[in-house]
Amino acid sequence: MIVWAGMIGALIGWIFADFETWGMIVGGLIGLVAGLGLRRGVRSEVAQATRALQAQIDALIARSATESARPVEPIQAPVDVAPPPAPRAATGAAAVIGAAEPDQAAPPSIWATSPREANAASARRDRLPAAPAEPGIVAAAVTAAVTAAKDWVFGGNTIVRVGLIILFVGLSFLASYATSAGLFPIEFRLALVVAVGIALLVVGFRTRESRPGFGLALQGGGIATIYLTLFAAAKLYTLFPIAAAFVLMIVVCALGCALALLQRSQALAVTAFAGGFAVPLLLAGDGGNIVVVFAYYTILNLAILFVAQQQSWRILNLLGFFATFGVATLWGTTSYQPADFVAAQGFLIVSVLIYVATAILYSRETPGRFSNVVDTTLLFGPAMAGFGLQVGLVHDRPFGSAFAALGFAALYLGVAGWTMRYRRDAFRVMNETMLAIGIGFVTLAVPLALGARWTSAAWALEGAGAFWVGMRRARWMPRMFGILLQMIAALIYLGGVSGTISAIPLANPGFVGAMLIALAALATAWWLRQPPQHSGSRWAKAYAPIEAMLGAPAFMVGFTFWCLAWFAEIIRMAPPRAAGLTIAPVFDPGLQPLLMLTAFGGSAWVALILAHRWRWPVARLPSYTMLIALVLTFTVTAGVGRHVLHTPDWALWVVAILLHIWMLYRNDSETAATDHHALAGIIHVGGVWFATAMLADVLWTAIDGARLWSTAWAEVTLLFATVAVLVALTWSAGRAMRNVAAPAEPKTGARWPLDRHAMAYGWYAAVPIAVLVYLGAMVTALISSGNAAPLPYLPLLNPVDLTLGLSLAALELWRRSLLAAVPMPPGAATLGNPVALAALAGLAFVIVNTVWLRFAHQMLGVAWNGGALLDSVIVQTGLAILWTSLALALMVLASRRAQRSLWLVGAGLLALTVAKLLLVDLNAAGGGARIVAFIVVGVLMLVVGYLAPLPPKPTVVEKGLTT
Repeated sequence: MIVWAGMIGALIGWIFADFETWGMIVGGLIGLVAGLGLRRGVRSEVAQATRALQAQIDALIARSATESARPVEPIQAPVDVAPPPAPRAATGAAAVIGAAEPDQAAPPSIWATSPREANAASARRDRLPAAPAEPGIVAAAVTAAVTAAKDWVFGGNTIVRVGLIILFVGLSFLASYATSAGLFPIEFRLALVVAVGIALLVVGFRTRESRPGFGLALQGGGIATIYLTLFAAAKLYTLFPIAAAFVLMIVVCALGCALALLQRSQALAVTAFAGGFAVPLLLAGDGGNIVVVFAYYTILNLAILFVAQQQSWRILNLLGFFATFGVATLWGTTSYQPADFVAAQGFLIVSVLIYVATAILYSRETPGRFSNVVDTTLLFGPAMAGFGLQVGLVHDRPFGSAFAALGFAALYLGVAGWTMRYRRDAFRVMNETMLAIGIGFVTLAVPLALGARWTSAAWALEGAGAFWVGMRRARWMPRMFGILLQMIAALIYLGGVSGTISAIPLANPGFVGAMLIALAALATAWWLRQPPQHSGSRWAKAYAPIEAMLGAPAFMVGFTFWCLAWFAEIIRMAPPRAAGLTIAPVFDPGLQPLLMLTAFGGSAWVALILAHRWRWPVARLPSYTMLIALVLTFTVTAGVGRHVLHTPDWALWVVAILLHIWMLYRNDSETAATDHHALAGIIHVGGVWFATAMLADVLWTAIDGARLWSTAWAEVTLLFATVAVLVALTWSAGRAMRNVAAPAEPKTGARWPLDRHAMAYGWYAAVPIAVLVYLGAMVTALISSGNAAPLPYLPLLNPVDLTLGLSLAALELWRRSLLAAVPMPPGAATLGNPVALAALAGLAFVIVNTVWLRFAHQMLGVAWNGGALLDSVIVQTGLAILWTSLALALMVLASRRAQRSLWLVGAGLLALTVAKLLLVDLNAAGGGARIVAFIVVGVLMLVVGYLAPLPPKPTVVEKGLTT
């Protein structure tokens, strides 16, 4: 713990000190201190937690010692008998607990016949070394690396291996020194080095049987030495032509291959080829001919291919692959010139072919449990490294990268086709891998050659094909790859969405691209109707539940892109017909949202029909979203100033609404009573609100046509629409709710949709409408001046007063219908509470007062603003008389019905009138108005006192007594 804390502290200090050494030191010291404190804290917590247990253990030990001290008859047992050592030494409480367990303890007479022997055994156990702690992840990685190095150096004949390394370095130094000092002719020096290499070969070959490790090491060193000498003689000193050097190198390479195959030594082959690949790197100079290097590496790679036909030596194959493509990449990024294209292209093609063939040979010679083993590095490596190098060569050529991808696709698909034809079972894993790589290159070629929309379309079809193959072969990985490819295709299409410019309808990238993606996703959704089969592996079983949930999302993605295809066609731009003209939309931009709505509704209608005929429930989902499309389209069209009754908008609206109603009817009729009933109810409720907005838009259209926006007709438009809808709901759904049996069951005597959605219409849809009516009536009464132009103003017969009266009547009618419903909707009982009645009474009071205010404004000329109305003597006098009249009516009605509470309300209003007379009218009113107000109010109060006395309290009967 202390060490790890110190390491973490050093790392943190190093980072915070901007990677300075002092930060590492300070952080490490702080970490050590923190680790020490943490360890002490942990030990203290452990000791405190086990204190009670330790006391019990101490008592147990003391009792055991006491019992052992008693004189007992000894049992004959071997003197050297001792407790068997535990697999791991335990100290402290753990050791005592382990010794005290009944199933692990031996009889006391055998384990310890006396306290002295018990103490001696305990001391021996305490001296046992503790088991080392398991290393962490970083320590394990470092340990593995050090172990691998030690195994190479110290495995086998360590002295020979180290000596060869030193000898090789010494010969290099000797050659360099001799060259710089000019001690001997270059020919002599090179001949001496070759002689040393030949000597190593001869000695190693002669000792191959008596001392195999020694002999193989010497042979590898000899081959590397000869490689080095030949390349130096030809490249650095030009002692003989390059062609001769290559011939000699071919001989050496063949000799190394022969020796390795003869002795079946992978180590010798790796040593020989490692030396051969290292020669150009060690002695490379500036201005060399790259063709020579490529030809040399090609010879080495052909030799590796020859060896691969005889032996499946994976390390040798990987050595050649990494050396070849590593050197090619290094040269390509630092020294490539366009003049080297032919040589580089030829070398790249040959190298890729060699190592693909090597991978095939390795798989052929290496059987596995289910099929032959596949070297994934040699399958994917040439594809990835080779394609990267190829793109670097042809990136500046038209469609160069696309053709490169197609070339690699042809190679891998061709190999897969050949192996599937002749070795299907043995090469099953390799065939699938080759197919995946080939399909991947085909997939990659599309975006490199085509635009984003065509690319997405091609990838979507490819993904559907991969899913189909995986389904037919019960393989989950191709199916997952197909779905991921379709997702990528969809994202690519969405990322490149823009206006399509094409003179050809339908046959353009915008429409075709989205349509192909849609068809691929819909096909996948169709295949996912039933869970596909899988191989039964652990990964397949883990993926199966996820795949089972993808049917509905796949269908919705397909349906969405189906609609996007039509949307792209609707917003398509036509190219200019003549020079100087600009592009123009094919359809009127204001009409485009309605065309999209119609296309969406028609697509959802077709999907619903298919759901019914093909028994495909997921195809019903779009029909449930039609209302959302209607609302969005209405919002967009209203935002740009287009109304429902515009031509030809009204025709498209009729079609869309009829499609929506038809789909609602089919869903309600063809699904069970409990299937999606809540969702259907929500749609019906939302449809009522949408109809309210549509009706308001129709009325606004009429207002706009008559130029009445500055009159009261415009002010009551929305209120009248909500009142009309509330009255319709009360008249239709209210009657149906009186015989409700269950919300989800059809109602006898009612037609669709009230036969099963009466509660949704009469309660859930009507509550927000009623709230809007109440608030709208309150606001309209307070702000509307009653301008009835072009008609003259008539009290109580103007649009404002009539609409307000209808609002109050509609609210009361709706309230009574709900209270009469059987059963009563949840929460509807609150409408019978005094609070609800008081709210309606308050609205009625406001409406009656504003009727007088509008009369004073329209007929008596009082300005329509708060200050003028409050300061008007006529208005105040009229309000006093009005309030007294209302109080009289309430009190007379209450007296006749013996409703004491209603009489008290009237009395309160009368008291408020008197207070107003004394506080407002007495000071602000003129002589005549004040007289009229006081006289009228006084007379009315007398009438109240005569006609409406206070009703008596209700009679209460309790325990036989009457009070």
